[in-house]
Amino acid sequence: MLFRMFWSFCLVLSLASLAPAMNVTDAIGRSIDVPDKVERVICSGSGCLRLLTYLQAQNLAVAVDDIESKRNRFDSRPYALANPQFKDMPIFGQFRGQDNPELILTLDPQPQLIFKTFATMGHDPVELQAKTGIPVVVLDVGNLGPQRERFYSSLRLMGEVTGKSERAEELIAYFEAVIADLAARTAGIPETDRPSAYLGGVAYKGPHGFQSTEPGYPPFVFVKARNLAHEQGGAAKDVSNTSVAKEQIVAWDPDYLFVDLSTQQMGDGAGGLHELRTDPAYATLTAVREGRVFGVLPYNWYSQNYESILANAYFIGKVLYPDHFADIDPAVKADEIYSFIVGKPVFQAMNETFGDLAYTRLAVR
Repeated sequence: MLFRMFWSFCLVLSLASLAPAMNVTDAIGRSIDVPDKVERVICSGSGCLRLLTYLQAQNLAVAVDDIESKRNRFDSRPYALANPQFKDMPIFGQFRGQDNPELILTLDPQPQLIFKTFATMGHDPVELQAKTGIPVVVLDVGNLGPQRERFYSSLRLMGEVTGKSERAEELIAYFEAVIADLAARTAGIPETDRPSAYLGGVAYKGPHGFQSTEPGYPPFVFVKARNLAHEQGGAAKDVSNTSVAKEQIVAWDPDYLFVDLSTQQMGDGAGGLHELRTDPAYATLTAVREGRVFGVLPYNWYSQNYESILANAYFIGKVLYPDHFADIDPAVKADEIYSFIVGKPVFQAMNETFGDLAYTRLAVR
């Protein structure tokens, strides 16, 4: 085994020295020489393979981390649903960047390059490059809020390395056009007519109950909903995920409640929807009593589902301002978005895993 690893390592170094190279600067400022023509890669870390799929370059992946092989009853990663072949590919390490250099060196064919997100999680990228002799390019997945340019920069960097720069620009233009459309639809609504809203059940490194929320939730921002966790959340305004006290949610008494269906992973008898149905405190909420509780697709699932964020925004917009979204069928719009970004309409497949609760009014009484 050690003998084989040694010669694999030598072969990687030999091929790397012969291949023409271009130089790129990654998300943590490292200057890296990468092959001029990249045909084989692996993607390490949360959301990394998602970006490769967005660029229509998933055929370059020669192996995946072990989250792709898991058979999960609940799976809401559109990129994975659109690419079931990922489940049967070779494994190079564990999820969240827990790479295995020994496994990487035994892959056949060998990757020419490793993309890595969340550089501080899992295997250190500098150490990984030293152990494998394979260039490691770090990406910053950013978000669709204040860090949108970081997301776009990573698409451009990955696109440059994989020969998909044109596709990267198409993606960026698409995201910007959708966000602009949402803004235009809600631009003329007076502040006094904008309802308050709360999103509960947001996943963060696993499922959570109804108190888990996202103060900067992009769909609320895009349709100019009054996100109470942001407006009145104090320190919560400056964090990406937080837990709000039940008593605070009751005191806010939002006009509309949305449940991130990732909370269903907690199982029967638990999770945000169960809490809304059984907790006497939540029974006092006006939105619960008057039936203004709705299900949306997961925001986080191995990092953020950017395409679902856009789809959720159209559904939320239609709930809050039906006249401004009269031409929108949220399920149809979702599949339009999925088809462009991941290549397939996967709304029905995702919705079925959550008992067809997405984009519907939820029964909580």
